[in-house]
Amino acid sequence: MNSYAHVKQPTLDELKDGFSLKGNWRKSFFKNENPIVLELGCGMGEYSVGLASKFPNKNFLGVDIKGARMWQGATQALENGMKNVGFLRIRIDWIEMCFAKNEIDEIWITFPDPQLKKRRVSKRLTHPNFLEKYQSILKKSGNIHLKTDSQFLHGFTLGVIAAEGHILEDSTHHLYKESTQREHMEIKTHYEHIFLKEGKPITYLRFQLND
Repeated sequence: MNSYAHVKQPTLDELKDGFSLKGNWRKSFFKNENPIVLELGCGMGEYSVGLASKFPNKNFLGVDIKGARMWQGATQALENGMKNVGFLRIRIDWIEMCFAKNEIDEIWITFPDPQLKKRRVSKRLTHPNFLEKYQSILKKSGNIHLKTDSQFLHGFTLGVIAAEGHILEDSTHHLYKESTQREHMEIKTHYEHIFLKEGKPITYLRFQLND
């Protein structure tokens, strides 16, 4: 992916020295002033590419550490000539070194590893430590979406939202069994298709961080 202009793969040392795109993603990378939406743990980038197709007036960045998976979404975006989608290959706990305060408008977390073992609790992408990192880059009232097959992670996140005083806007334990119509749920990841074939219910929630 080193040859892909729409993929950035900074090292930790490069980030610590001052990442050139921090605060400059709109001007230097996307070359427009449109909102920026992150997909964290993007895998193959299905949501980043799918949302970018639906919303040409927004910019989308898929973030993950696994390059082999990311390559598929990055290649699809390149082949389709998409100018409003890019990819950032980093560890998500480095996220605040990549973006400036208020630079991000919205965050999607799609089917992350639920990190079920107790000793891995701080690795969950909705743990308070991660939410603090997101707060350092997310605009006030910016939405965070969590879509997962893990009832455990869904419940854990609801507990974090309540304990931390964040603002829960929407929640369902069985997304496709409800009559409520929600936007963008027609976009499905590779793993979501597998989970649906296995009969697993898909959960979803949307919330905002408090001050």
